[in-house]
Amino acid sequence: MTTTYAALLRGINVGGRRKLPMAQLRTLLTGLGYTGVATYLQSGNAVFTADHGDEESLAAELSRAIEEHFGFTVDVLVRDHAYLTAVRDDCPFPAEELEGRQLHVTYFSAPVDAGRFAEIDAAGYLPEEFRLGDRALYLYAPDGLGRSKLAEQLARRRLNKDLIATSRNWNTVVKLAELTGA
Repeated sequence: MTTTYAALLRGINVGGRRKLPMAQLRTLLTGLGYTGVATYLQSGNAVFTADHGDEESLAAELSRAIEEHFGFTVDVLVRDHAYLTAVRDDCPFPAEELEGRQLHVTYFSAPVDAGRFAEIDAAGYLPEEFRLGDRALYLYAPDGLGRSKLAEQLARRRLNKDLIATSRNWNTVVKLAELTGA
């Protein structure tokens, strides 16, 4: 059975470091035997179809291939269409009323316990807010991520060498759900 996935690469093409051209990523994915390969934006979003593996094994395979081909390590999360659609549909904020830059999702490699964020005084950051979902954190930042004080605090709480976390704005969240459903 074939499944369509999105690969979310963390920390590439940022500030001129860890450059990974999307055309080369598409070639790499195709070389691994994946079909229906496409990329979205330059920030490390790829869609592909595979007839083997699961999210974790596919992420590990892609991460190894990137290191072998490009010479640097990249954290990779792979998520299927059902999961990406559930994240989009389960958004606790009124996404249809907000601009894409105001809403973000951080995808995690594993479930995250709410206790990790218990020390954050949520009321002190209003109107910014966050909610946890299934291996995801939703952040409402009305002035955008770049100006968010809450985002800084959340990032400090998720640091853990055993946990991969990568964030996408709402426009990308929606687009990846669409692209994996095609």
